[in-house]
Amino acid sequence: MAATSRFEFATATRIVFGSNTAEKELRSIVDSLGITRPIVVTGTAKRYMGVLKLLPAHEVFEVHGEPTVDVATAGTEQAVTKDCNGVIAIGGGSVLDVGKVIAALITNGGEPLDYMEVVGKGQKITKPSAPFVAVPTTAGTGAEVTRNGVLCSPEHRVKASIRAATMLPNVALVDPTLALSLPPAATASTGLDAFTQCLEPFISCLANPLTDAIAKEGLRHGAKSLLRAVRQGDDITAREGMALCSLFGGLALANAKLGAVHGFAGVLGGWCPGAPHGAICAVLLPHVIAVNADALKKRAPGSPLLARYDEVARIITERSNATCEDGVKWIIDLCTELDVPKLSTYGLKEEDIPTVVEKAAKSSSMKGNSLLLTTDELSDILRKAL
Repeated sequence: MAATSRFEFATATRIVFGSNTAEKELRSIVDSLGITRPIVVTGTAKRYMGVLKLLPAHEVFEVHGEPTVDVATAGTEQAVTKDCNGVIAIGGGSVLDVGKVIAALITNGGEPLDYMEVVGKGQKITKPSAPFVAVPTTAGTGAEVTRNGVLCSPEHRVKASIRAATMLPNVALVDPTLALSLPPAATASTGLDAFTQCLEPFISCLANPLTDAIAKEGLRHGAKSLLRAVRQGDDITAREGMALCSLFGGLALANAKLGAVHGFAGVLGGWCPGAPHGAICAVLLPHVIAVNADALKKRAPGSPLLARYDEVARIITERSNATCEDGVKWIIDLCTELDVPKLSTYGLKEEDIPTVVEKAAKSSSMKGNSLLLTTDELSDILRKAL
């Protein structure tokens, strides 16, 4: 990117980061936004009773499994019926995405498919969302600082977004202690997503100086903290490192987009129900890097993005002479260490590749990839990940 290129940066109105901030500051944040009757969107309410009991009278809406169109519709209906005037989402990325959509639909009306990209009508969100506080409990999606809510449409076998600048949370409250009880498998899957979401914006064709700085710092935290957080779940330093990795990934992707990894992941999330999003991203990541770098060498050898692949390798390996190939190997070794399965484990077959490639090519994330990949190159990525 040229130094004089124009760029913008948008995020949550306020970000609060720190251990034990949920218990100490959530109530005052809710009060400051004028929320008197919130709907609390969460995974398992009893897990957060210590926080919930501090809130004003509220409704609870639990989200289990994939955040589907029907789930978001049901949550919105409950919020409207019970006259809720704000949304607090306490949970992982699925919970935060549903909360974001509910907050938008409370004020804009209609159904999720009216506004969804790719599979819906793609109507514009025109009114500000209801006041919304995002409280992540996993270090993964960075959804606490992004402007879109990702939903799965089982009918279309794909995940797609509802997206608007007005969907950015009013407050993102990031408390690393809320992830201390997260099991190793979930820590690994969500952490791999966070790591990927720092890496892809850095090699995006839409990167800018601000997202670069944030993405690189996120990569450093993720590379140092992920294995420790998986192996020692009570290591608060590792949890803080991963919370920063996730937060920085969200900040970067919201302003520089992602790339082919997430272009595929949105489709595969609907194609392979039950497959952890982070695991899908991880198994794709080294092959996307290798194919992207090779394509740049062949079709855009003068691109400044080429040097970024080596820079990523130096950051994550902590070796000053590391190359792109070293970075790919480091990521493959990480996936092996964390027992990341191949895509065939989730039911993807060779004969599915043409359809998945066709759907993925239309995704929003693909617009941020380092360069436009051919159908053959996209197919090659999937075959290597099978």
